[in-house]
Amino acid sequence: MTVPPVPDEICRALSRHPEIVRERLLEIRQLIFTVAAEIGDVGPLTETLKWGEPAYLTEVSRSGTTIRLGATREAPHDSALLFSCKTSLIAMFRTAFPDEFTFDGNRALIIPANRAMPYTPLLFCLNTALTYHRRKGTGSRSQRSNKIEEA
Repeated sequence: MTVPPVPDEICRALSRHPEIVRERLLEIRQLIFTVAAEIGDVGPLTETLKWGEPAYLTEVSRSGTTIRLGATREAPHDSALLFSCKTSLIAMFRTAFPDEFTFDGNRALIIPANRAMPYTPLLFCLNTALTYHRRKGTGSRSQRSNKIEEA
């Protein structure tokens, strides 16, 4: 899978972070595209800015929730994956991986920039976020109609 080049607007947004955080966020960006391609039916990702931060959406399939990349006020020198606080993702990740990550409320998973990346747990988290609506039964209309037809 070829990860698309980093758009200029994403580079500018990431440039606000210390180099170690920026490099980690770029590494996570690559994993997001790789995991989406491996899942298969997530479809193409939309890469944009939301609240001035890189954001990854499954607009076509609507299979997942938005993943944003950045840092939090509480941990400005660490990288963070931010999710809608209306999802149950952070609660699930907190239970599954209490020692691999730290968390900021119910919206952010914090990955220390100066430690080894916890790849296996992170891959699980990305897969879960990219398929969140599919599992919850709130994906695209075509996915919902397929479920109704199968019943």
